[in-house]
Amino acid sequence: MDYRYDHILIRYGELSLKGKNRNVFIRQLKENIKKALKSFSTLEIESQHDRMYIYLKEEDPNEVANVLSRVFGISSFSLAIKVDSDIDAIVDACLQTLDFSNAKTFKVAARRSDKNFPVISDQINRIVAGAILKNSAWKVDVHHPDYKIVIEVHRDSTYIMTDRMAGAGGYPVGVGGKAMVLLSGGIDSPVAAYLMMKRGVRIECIHFASPPYTSENAQQKVLDLASIVSAYQGDLLVHIVPFTNLQLAIYQHADESYAITLMRRMMMRIAEGLAQKRKALVLATGESVGQVASQTLESMVAINSVVNIPMIRPLVCMDKVEIIELSKKIGTYETSILPYEDCCTIFTPKNPVTKPRVDRCVKYEESFDFESLVQECIQSVESIWIHPQQKEDQDLY
Repeated sequence: MDYRYDHILIRYGELSLKGKNRNVFIRQLKENIKKALKSFSTLEIESQHDRMYIYLKEEDPNEVANVLSRVFGISSFSLAIKVDSDIDAIVDACLQTLDFSNAKTFKVAARRSDKNFPVISDQINRIVAGAILKNSAWKVDVHHPDYKIVIEVHRDSTYIMTDRMAGAGGYPVGVGGKAMVLLSGGIDSPVAAYLMMKRGVRIECIHFASPPYTSENAQQKVLDLASIVSAYQGDLLVHIVPFTNLQLAIYQHADESYAITLMRRMMMRIAEGLAQKRKALVLATGESVGQVASQTLESMVAINSVVNIPMIRPLVCMDKVEIIELSKKIGTYETSILPYEDCCTIFTPKNPVTKPRVDRCVKYEESFDFESLVQECIQSVESIWIHPQQKEDQDLY
């Protein structure tokens, strides 16, 4: 019989701890997997209490695995061969599948979910290992094997696996509500978006553009970043806010040292307004304590004071090296460092205040009609649906 990988076995990991909510999480994970794999039209997906199985049919297992590696809620997964729960069929499948052309070490690890199966797990290990030793130059190494052959025996069928690929971990996107993420063209905010999704939060993004001071290239860079991170939830809505008039008004009516703080306060007001319209529960940013002038604790207090919606900062205690490392892992770093400046970068003052006072912020804001300008920004938003980059353009792992 010709054996090839025809299934993928998915392990839930952290979902195993969710108690009464477990089934809700599993249903959401199944929906997310279906959405991520929608281009593979022949797949069949079956969910069980502790496992999920994808029947590959004629699809390329490696291409499916590449997409699956970016679906949150999966602890690990393995390419698998499905055979009858019969010891002779199990042995034959192992012998026919493994490549014995080079000497390797191996270990057999059987798990008998069906306790009525007449051969206990330890005996399965011995029978399969004995057949491999008899028919190859392979040697047993129970501690550091080149191949770990995992055999899971169920009532109706048995799955044989020789690999274990890491999943994206976390929770399925959608089980944790919705957040509005402020997305700039820098390194930090795409990483913050990724970390929000990893905890099961569906995100939408806001980007502040200041034409003609910011270029079309700068906006396209942000949309490219959104496309990369959208792979982790299937698609992504990006709201482009025309920020020029409000930004210029700040510079006309406030001391330059307070400009960044006031800009951030206006951004939060706009983001809160959009979050209310889009039914997002929280705002999220890529801020890290002390990284720049607007990210000191005093600045965060001054900026936060204008909104009632909760603010989440996933990177708040990470240093720049850690953030860069994660940005490289998720594939955003090379795009983030392209030399197209966003509105905060272009308008950065020479000596920004690091310990802004809320009362001074309020005094500057009282000198012009910022509320009308904030509403103008909210009403003039352009919203764009973003989809994952084509797989030939992706190189996330």
